[in-house]
Amino acid sequence: MRYCIVNGDDFGASRGINRGIIEAHERGILTSTSLMVNMPATEEAVALARRSPGLSLGLHVNLTNEGDPVVDLDDVSACREELWRQFHRFATLTGRVPTHIDSHHNLQREARFTSCFMEIADASAIPLREHSPVRYFSSFYGQWDGETHLEQISTEKLLEMLESEFGHGFTELSCHPGYVDTDFVSCYAREREAELVTLCDPRIRTRLDELGIELVGFRDVPRLLEEAS
Repeated sequence: MRYCIVNGDDFGASRGINRGIIEAHERGILTSTSLMVNMPATEEAVALARRSPGLSLGLHVNLTNEGDPVVDLDDVSACREELWRQFHRFATLTGRVPTHIDSHHNLQREARFTSCFMEIADASAIPLREHSPVRYFSSFYGQWDGETHLEQISTEKLLEMLESEFGHGFTELSCHPGYVDTDFVSCYAREREAELVTLCDPRIRTRLDELGIELVGFRDVPRLLEEAS
């Protein structure tokens, strides 16, 4: 079987991003999202998630913001404490553990932090991005070298990606849908609205069906792995 998890990062960063993620879930193919627990629209995001029972909700650890770190990144011990603090904040806000864990700017990739992330993932038995049976696919992203590339997040491009890049097993399609507003200043701005249009294009869901790719959320992964064993 081929499974696709469409995961929206930055849930809680702003009301505009919250609105875009919920719209991509209700009208498009988004099945999962990752919550930032220390942002202006965090509590609104939690309330929206409660009204969307089909949406898998993970933790998007935020140590960096958009350039002003929330903790000294050279102090690994402090970063570990902050990571656990955000994990517990998630549990307090939602009443449960995350369905998965990842991080803003993919800090889990840095060797000095990987063990901190793995500690939480192992203790909670949840998938950590790039350290689980779920393959991470990050090419659906509309900016590099400081320049916008809307063609990379167009419907046509995503259709090509589904055809060529989504093999057997689980693949996480990382995305960042949302609406631009003043609550969250980011260099990745109008690209979010372009992503949203693509994710809600009915041609994408039709092609997924044609290719035999099933849309699932992170919460489905343990059950599907057990059924396959």
